[in-house]
Amino acid sequence: MSTAAPDAAPGPLPLVVVPGMLCDHDLWSGVAFPAHHQVRQVALTRPDIGRQADDVLSAVPGPFVLVGLSLGAIVGFEVLRRAPGRVAAFCAMSTNAGAPRPEQYAAWRAMDGLIAEGRFEEVVERTLPGMFDVPDPPRELARRYRDMARRVGPDAARAQLAAQATRTDAQDTLRTVRCPVTVLYGTRDALCPPDFHRAIADAVPHARLTEVPGAGHLLPVQEPGPVATAVRDLVAAAEETRATPRTHPPLT
Repeated sequence: MSTAAPDAAPGPLPLVVVPGMLCDHDLWSGVAFPAHHQVRQVALTRPDIGRQADDVLSAVPGPFVLVGLSLGAIVGFEVLRRAPGRVAAFCAMSTNAGAPRPEQYAAWRAMDGLIAEGRFEEVVERTLPGMFDVPDPPRELARRYRDMARRVGPDAARAQLAAQATRTDAQDTLRTVRCPVTVLYGTRDALCPPDFHRAIADAVPHARLTEVPGAGHLLPVQEPGPVATAVRDLVAAAEETRATPRTHPPLT
């Protein structure tokens, strides 16, 4: 598969959106993406980050705007490493560009063991509070997360856990990025706290760092309005850059 940047096709840039672990298309259902832009959703079913990045690059021809949450953004870092010319703009939200820590490897092995024992629902319940950073999430938000996780299912969940273990530090890649980038996070995200996002924004030239006060990890479910605004502004920056490539307008 070629990762070169083909000539830009006429018309609006497509959006490729990539969810986090145990999430599916419903993650984005409340987000009002820019009108007239094709939106392609990529499911994370491969057991390593590289193959997931290949799936993203195969989703549409030519350049595109990439939007990823959590594991989806981590896949986005690998897309940027492999094919920077294909990514017209990138929104990374609720994520971490660092290499896995020893306690993360241990947690993923433990979750994989539970799923292998037929205890998938237990894993879903264990992960639920961290999605919204409240011990008792609102009923509708909790229902949506459980429903997404069940549709993803145990097999894909185990593949996602395996993929997490193939992550590498993305800081070197981020320092080479030249497209418009927005880094979006919730101030109450305990899984990927604000410092993670500041490190990403510090590494990327001209990145825009945007916080959503009081929000947890699943921003598109909990606060779809700010997500839609951030993506709309990012798409506008990408379209302006495409029209005048030598004078790329920073988002800051």
